[in-house]
Amino acid sequence: MLGFGKRKLKKEEEKKAVEAGEACEAQGAPDPQVPPAQPDEPAEKPAEQDASAPEKSAGAKKPAEPDWKALYALTLADFDNYKKRAARDRDETYRYAEADILGDVLPAVDNLALALANATDNADDPFVKGVQLVYDTLMKSLKEHGAEPFDSVGKPLDTERMEAIATLPSPDVPEGVVSIESKKGWTLKGKVLRAAQVVVSAGKSAETKEEEAAESNG
Repeated sequence: MLGFGKRKLKKEEEKKAVEAGEACEAQGAPDPQVPPAQPDEPAEKPAEQDASAPEKSAGAKKPAEPDWKALYALTLADFDNYKKRAARDRDETYRYAEADILGDVLPAVDNLALALANATDNADDPFVKGVQLVYDTLMKSLKEHGAEPFDSVGKPLDTERMEAIATLPSPDVPEGVVSIESKKGWTLKGKVLRAAQVVVSAGKSAETKEEEAAESNG
């Protein structure tokens, strides 16, 4: 009888526990018989920052500063070269501008020289003396600007200073040598201002060579 009473008491306690659980569930309270749910385990902790990173960045070498003295010297040299180039360019501009003007004057000088050459018989004529004075004044001005004529007759043909307009046989002038100067050449400060127009000797003609051969044989 005692065992039966214990069993009955146990069943009544279980029944009360079930009823208490249902009542708690209806009210939203946690069931006292059910152990509380454990919170989710936290995610893996972020890797701790390397404490030595700031030390490493602080210990990195700073970029070396440029050599300001060397840069200054280089800039100064470049500026000096620029000034020299600008001066050369300016001189070349003046020279070429001067060459154009002087080149336009040369035909007038040629005409004056031709007129004086044809007036040798009237050298004492006042008009001829006036032309001579103008010619001398022009020649002096041209020389002051660095323009000078040069001779070509009797010299080998120089294609940089002379322009051959014809080739003629000559008994006295060797072949390839200038025999006649049609227009005088001019230089400006050492450079050719105008090439001379010349006639180049072709040497002795065939007839002259035959005559000379006949004379030598006779």
